[in-house]
Amino acid sequence: MNKATTKVKPSPPGPKSTTTLERVAESQFSVPQTSIQKVDADGVRVFYRAAGDSDAPVVLLLHGFPASSFMFRELIPRLADQYRVIAPDLPGFGFTEVPAERKYVYSFDGLASTIDAFTKALKIDRYAIYVFDYGAPTGLRLAMAHPERVTAIISQNGNAYEEGLGDAWGPIRKYWASPTAENREVIRQNILTPEGTRWQYTHGVSDAESVPPESYTLDWALLDRPANKEIQLDLFLDYASNVALYPKFQEYFRKSKPPLLAIWGKNDPFFIPAGAEAFRKDLPNAKVQFLDTGHFAIETHVAEIAAAIKDFLAANGEHLG
Repeated sequence: MNKATTKVKPSPPGPKSTTTLERVAESQFSVPQTSIQKVDADGVRVFYRAAGDSDAPVVLLLHGFPASSFMFRELIPRLADQYRVIAPDLPGFGFTEVPAERKYVYSFDGLASTIDAFTKALKIDRYAIYVFDYGAPTGLRLAMAHPERVTAIISQNGNAYEEGLGDAWGPIRKYWASPTAENREVIRQNILTPEGTRWQYTHGVSDAESVPPESYTLDWALLDRPANKEIQLDLFLDYASNVALYPKFQEYFRKSKPPLLAIWGKNDPFFIPAGAEAFRKDLPNAKVQFLDTGHFAIETHVAEIAAAIKDFLAANGEHLG
C-alpha cells in the first residue's frame, strides 16, 4: 500500500528581513565616504580630504587660522552626494608637509601658489570655492589669477573689505605698523596659546560647551609643534598684504561677477557683519545670510550651512558645469 504524498504549497515571499549589522552597513553606504590623500605640489606634500563622484562639479574648501581640513569633517559628507568635495591643508597647517630644503616662504602669495599647484596636480580646472578666514585671501588670489576657473564663491566669515575687520585686529594692526620683537611677542603670548585657540571657537557661541573640544584641541596640538609658531607669526604679519589687496579683490568682483554667498557667524570678533554686507557693493546679487554664532560657524551650524550651500549652488547651476 502506497503512502499518499502531500505537496506543500510554498508560502509567498514576505519582506526580506535584515540584521542590525546589515542595516548599519546600508546606512553607512548611503553616506559618501571621505578619503584621506596626499599629493606633491609646489614642492610640498599636500594633505587633503576628498569625497564625491569624480565627475561631479567640484567644491574646493579652504580653511583658515588656526584650523585645517579637519574643520570640514561634518560638511564634506553633506555636500558629497551632489559634488566632488576637496579640502586641502594649507602649508603650515594640519598635516601638509613642507620639506626644510624647500625653504618655503610663508606668505599669502605663497599659500595661493601652492593651492594653485595643488589644483593643477589634481587636474581641477573649474571649481566653486568655500573660503573661511585665511582661506579667503588665498582663494581670492586664485580667483583673480584664474577667473574662468572659479564658478562660485561661498564666503563663511571670509573677509574682503576694510569695514569687515573687527576690533580684535587691534594688536595685529599694531604689529603691522611696527613689527618689533616686542609686538611679535604680544601676538605670541595672547593668540598662540591654548586659551587663545579655544576662545576663537567659543566666543560668540551661546553655549560654549556645544563646540566639539577635539576641534580646538587638535588645532593647538598642531600649532604647538616646533617652529610652527614662527610660521604663524610670519603669516600674521603678512596679513597686511591682504588688506592692501582688498581693492583688487573688489575689482575682480565687479569685473567677473561670480555668484557669491556670504554666510556669516554674526558674533565673530574678527570679521564682523559689515564685511558680509559689503559684498553687495560690488556684487548686488550676492546672497548674505547671518547665523547666531561666532567665528567658527561651521562647528555649531553645519547643517544650516550645508543646506544654504546646496540651495545656492543649485540656483547657480548654469555656472558650475
